[in-house]
Amino acid sequence: CGGHNKMAACGRGSLVLAAADGRQWLRALHCMLATTMALTFLCSSLCIEEAQGILDRPPDSKKVEAPDLSPVQQQQQLQLQQQQQQPQQPPQGQGKPPVPPFQVQGRPVFQPPRKNIWRISEDPACREDVLRVCPKHTWQNNFAVLECLQDLREADDEISSDCNHLLWNYKLNLTTDPKFEAAAGEVCKTTLGEVKDCAEQEPGKGYIISCLIEHRANITEYQCRQFISKMTAIIFSDYQLICGFMDSCKGDINQLKCGSIRPGEKQDVHSQGEVVSCLEKALVNEEKIVSQNCKKAILRVAELSSDDFHLDRHLYLSCRDDRERFCEDVQGGEGRVYKCLFNHKFEDAMSDQCREALTTRQKLIAQDYKVSYSLAKACKNDLRKYRCNTDNLPRAREARLSYLLLCLESSVHRGRQVSGECQGEMLDYRRMLMEDFSLSPEIILNCRTEIELHCSGLHRKGRTLHCLMRLGRGDKGSLGQNCQQALQTLIQETDPGADYRIDRALNEACESVIQTACKHIRNGDPMILSCLMEHLYTEKMVEECEHRLLELQYFISRDWKLDPVLYRKCQGDASRLCHTQGWNQTSEMLPPGAVFSCLYRHAYRTEEQGRRLSRDCRAEIQRILHQRALDVKMEPGLQERCIIDLGKWCSEKTDPGQELECLQDHLDDLAVECREIVGNLTELESEDIQIEALLMRACDPVVQIYCHELADNQIDSGDLMECLVQNKHQKEMNEKCAVGVTHFQLIQMKDFRFSYKFKMACKEDVLKLCPNIKKKVDVVFCLSTTVRNDTLQDNKEQRVSIKCRKQLRVEELEMTEDIRLEPELYVSCKTDIDKHCPNIQFGNAQVVECLKDAKKFLSNHCHDKIFKLQETEMSDPELDYTLMRVCKQMIKRYCSDSDSKNVLQCLKQNKNAELMDPKCKQMITKRQITQNTDYRLNPVLRKACKADIPKFCQSVLNTVKDGKELEGQVVACLKMKYADQVLKGQRLSSDCEDQIRMIIQESALDYRLDPQLQIHCTKEINSLCGEEAAAQEQTGQVEECLKINLLKIVREACKREVLNMLQESKADIFVDPVLHAACGLDIRHHCASILPGKGRQMSCLLEQLEDKTVRLQPDCKKRLQDRQEMWSYAAKVAPAEGFKDLAYQVMTSPSKNYLMGLLALGVCVLFLLGMTCGRITKRVTRELKDR
Repeated sequence: CGGHNKMAACGRGSLVLAAADGRQWLRALHCMLATTMALTFLCSSLCIEEAQGILDRPPDSKKVEAPDLSPVQQQQQLQLQQQQQQPQQPPQGQGKPPVPPFQVQGRPVFQPPRKNIWRISEDPACREDVLRVCPKHTWQNNFAVLECLQDLREADDEISSDCNHLLWNYKLNLTTDPKFEAAAGEVCKTTLGEVKDCAEQEPGKGYIISCLIEHRANITEYQCRQFISKMTAIIFSDYQLICGFMDSCKGDINQLKCGSIRPGEKQDVHSQGEVVSCLEKALVNEEKIVSQNCKKAILRVAELSSDDFHLDRHLYLSCRDDRERFCEDVQGGEGRVYKCLFNHKFEDAMSDQCREALTTRQKLIAQDYKVSYSLAKACKNDLRKYRCNTDNLPRAREARLSYLLLCLESSVHRGRQVSGECQGEMLDYRRMLMEDFSLSPEIILNCRTEIELHCSGLHRKGRTLHCLMRLGRGDKGSLGQNCQQALQTLIQETDPGADYRIDRALNEACESVIQTACKHIRNGDPMILSCLMEHLYTEKMVEECEHRLLELQYFISRDWKLDPVLYRKCQGDASRLCHTQGWNQTSEMLPPGAVFSCLYRHAYRTEEQGRRLSRDCRAEIQRILHQRALDVKMEPGLQERCIIDLGKWCSEKTDPGQELECLQDHLDDLAVECREIVGNLTELESEDIQIEALLMRACDPVVQIYCHELADNQIDSGDLMECLVQNKHQKEMNEKCAVGVTHFQLIQMKDFRFSYKFKMACKEDVLKLCPNIKKKVDVVFCLSTTVRNDTLQDNKEQRVSIKCRKQLRVEELEMTEDIRLEPELYVSCKTDIDKHCPNIQFGNAQVVECLKDAKKFLSNHCHDKIFKLQETEMSDPELDYTLMRVCKQMIKRYCSDSDSKNVLQCLKQNKNAELMDPKCKQMITKRQITQNTDYRLNPVLRKACKADIPKFCQSVLNTVKDGKELEGQVVACLKMKYADQVLKGQRLSSDCEDQIRMIIQESALDYRLDPQLQIHCTKEINSLCGEEAAAQEQTGQVEECLKINLLKIVREACKREVLNMLQESKADIFVDPVLHAACGLDIRHHCASILPGKGRQMSCLLEQLEDKTVRLQPDCKKRLQDRQEMWSYAAKVAPAEGFKDLAYQVMTSPSKNYLMGLLALGVCVLFLLGMTCGRITKRVTRELKDR
């Protein structure tokens, strides 16, 4: 035994040794003490009943597990036991001894003599102990008594030292008698015939027993199984009975102080399984060192005891009560009891000593998968098939459970077939590793500090691992680099992404969510995790599930292979485009998330054919991006590069999605690396806004009604966000969606690349015309200025492409909706907004409209910006967001065929239409008032009167300071020139005249359209014409009121404005709406042939008034007479300023003929006087004449 350095029951395993040197493993087991057992020893020292006791287990004993028995075998065993307890009588008439009950027909029976029978129960050393603690039916069976005495539970049942010594010698004798091998050959004759390897062994050296123990799982012969099982149980009850174990581990036993018998202590010498247990604990303790030979011996003992938990004496004695409590109905053998106890390890009713023993066993399995009988058996063929135990790998590595799991999981993920039994076993042990962090030596070694500081007391059900994951996310504290890496490795080994049930903490926390939100998905499907992510931050999600899910996803997001669906659909693309390795191979050179970043770059940015992702892979990339956008920590590169900026700018932004929004808001302030990755992610969002999962949930009502077709498209290309912007003010739009859409619009202003459609349409134009410009608002301004200049200069070829001009128009329209989308304007007016519009909400152009209304009170800088904005809007009414919104339907009705730049002009022409919407009419009037305040805001007037303004109104222009509005002075000047152009001879151009006539007509109906009148007559309007001014619709009543009350007006400025109105009415009756309405019938009757304009129809009516034969309508006659009186009064209070004024007053006077006659008479009298008086006053002599 001592000369071979091998063990019978604990040497190198049959599989390993067979791979090393053929069948020499049998010789390595020749020292097993069990080979010395012989049935002849039993025959010489025991009776037939004793031999039957060796082979059979008492049926009513619960202290010993029986191997698997068929019903027939169980009945046979029961009959044997009954016969054993009855006295045997030879048959009558025969002198031959009876046939033993266990005899098989046709098999020769070895029947020992019945002399000198020795029983433990009859020996003086143990008689009292047997009578006290063992059932009576076991007294005749030495093996039953032996099991009874060495499996005692209660301290009160402790046996005497003499009996202990007797039992020790008994077991030693059983394992050292050389006659047993021959008897084993008889008991296991059929088995030896089936197992050729054992039958061919050289007899007499113990090889046969060794071989049978190795193959005991394949033994079907009942008696042989019983024999081998009992012999194995005896051998494994004490390390000293395992030949070779003492030689391999003697030094370690002494060094680690694992000796179980110490002087002065009362100890069962036959229960030396505690020594093996002590060595096992040392082996799995990273702080203790076990020699290599002893380590091999310990693991081999664990392997050989993997099928029957009775063979692990320490675990058996520690877990007897727990086995009956949790696994009473579990049949022994094939490691079933182990698995049952593992499953109940963290139950509250589980005893601490059993839990500790189970943990030690699990740690051994983690070091050598063969210690798990069921796993080694179920995966044996798959391990060989997929070369997971190749010869060129050291055994220490290939035996590790982690290596086995990674190798087989890699095969599964590559689509290879792994048996269902093996996958089931893998699932159990992956769950085991996730439940108990202490089974992972790397976690113990590298995360000890973090566990002690933050995660103590959370050992059960995977809570410690999730506590460490939470630290890894940075929620509470932080992890060291080594601990982080150890956790990442463990997640890869257990692969919970493939089956959420592996993570027990997640499974229990999310059970209710899965039952409600994900019940349509098959249990255990990897899409369960995806479903949970889709319901993150929804009503169906519970807080505990949310935390566990994010903790796990944080680590899954750092290795693309841990998402099985993503790996399955993208492994080809990743290998082709990103040069990835196998599933179970990890490159330390690649940063976390590098492969996924490579994939989504190709998914969204690559245009060359052949460099695109497959359709399925692209869809998966989109799915992952949609889910990870919920939390910035699930984007590894973003968190790594932006950790400082997150703490600096976003420490208070902890709600879902706020961190990324915060980084986007502070984009210009971020560090270069952080700004780059935030910019890239924002650029991706611009192409596929569905990445913003929270935004999409908030906007779902709007999407379903207005944008459902775009949302269903696999490729977004920015269309969905454009649709949301266009429908931002629909009634279905909720506040969250509106805020989210506006925020994205604001972010787009920071860089034109953030507007995908604009970027794709104008990329070349920007590089050519606006290089080195980054901000979107500046790019838009640059391109729009180029378009405008090309249009004004009538260039045949526009420098900006057609597709860019179209998208440019979309961007310009979107920018008008919110003042914040025009950063320069917003910054200039921020103070004024706070002062004049504090309660006005952003959006819908409300703030801009408020600033327009308060324009007179704005700061100079803000006033200038608003004026320029108005000038732009008047030139291009489509950019007037409020006008286009309020009058949207009226534009469709009346101006559908009009050019966008003529929309306001069209609306003005249809302002008084019967079907005109009142709100739209009010908005048109508001824009007219704005235009009349300054001719520069009326592009049509400005163009028509381009030459007239400097010719007739230069003096007005000279009096106005730079940057100030003209407040209607130029328009008033042109109106006066229009009114007196007939008499003064200075006519306006025809285009300008038409525009001024329209302005006069509109102003006559609504006093608000005359800025000068409002400025100078506000007080008089309020006091004299308050009722008329309060009318909802203005029809010229305020102007008529002021004319009637002209004599009551005291202030000269107001009086002059009213007189100007009177003067304007002389030019054309159309500019006096009240008079025109009163005299409309008379005009058609008496002046139908007279063309309107230049005062012609007014003169016609005045002549008819003077003609006594003509009868005018009473109202018309009265109005005309009132106008004559007003004009007479105007002539008195406003005398002619020159000859032209005088001539104009005469020509427009009702007594024009009379005055002209007097003027002619005066001229004649003056001529006659000159003729006569001249010759009298200066007479000339004839001489002078003749000279």
